[in-house]
Amino acid sequence: MHDLSQSLWSVAALLSGADPQLWSIVRLSILVSAMATVLAALLAFPLAAWIAMTPFAGRGALIASLNALMGLPPVVVGLLVYLMLSRAGPFGWLGIIFTPSAMVLAQCALVMPLMTALARQTFEDALHEYDAYLRSLQASKVQRVATLIRETRFSLLTVLLAGFGRAAAEVGAVMIVGGNIEGVTRVMTTTIALETSKGDLSLALGLGLVLVLVVLVVNSAAYAVRIYSARRYG
Repeated sequence: MHDLSQSLWSVAALLSGADPQLWSIVRLSILVSAMATVLAALLAFPLAAWIAMTPFAGRGALIASLNALMGLPPVVVGLLVYLMLSRAGPFGWLGIIFTPSAMVLAQCALVMPLMTALARQTFEDALHEYDAYLRSLQASKVQRVATLIRETRFSLLTVLLAGFGRAAAEVGAVMIVGGNIEGVTRVMTTTIALETSKGDLSLALGLGLVLVLVVLVVNSAAYAVRIYSARRYG
């Protein structure tokens, strides 16, 4: 009990004193997850729109695969990205293994199936509602996609927030490809795991509280967006 109370006092000192190590880790964590989410969205949303609007052989199998990949273990993603970026891998010449760039790619690969599956369902639901209207206007495919994006923008924002939350909370993938190097690739989740194993509970608890706060803010924002869109357009 004494150790816990002492750790809590240390956490309060870290958070109130603007500890540079702690906030450097927080900044890198948010930056990596945000960049991975944006990159995943740039890839996932066009793919989701194409799947939603285009009938083709194997479409059902592709949708089922995307839904299954939503639960892809982070360590598996990290291993695959590591094999691609290591010196012996096909992209080893990039020299980005154990850098924040590799962490961005790993998180992007992790959240892209999730965002694609959610966006595809969003586009399909909107297409059922607006398809007849768009056909009556003889809208081109580009115009149809633009209309779908405009009408589902709040839902797509929720998808973005869900992707960011998934990226920010994972630890396995970034630890494998980032190496958890102090001052370079150390993020909140990997630091929590490392410092807990070392017995430094104050920094681990401090980062844990910040991580919980970030996830709560992201989920609250997603919920607020859903409520706002439902009230305005429901």
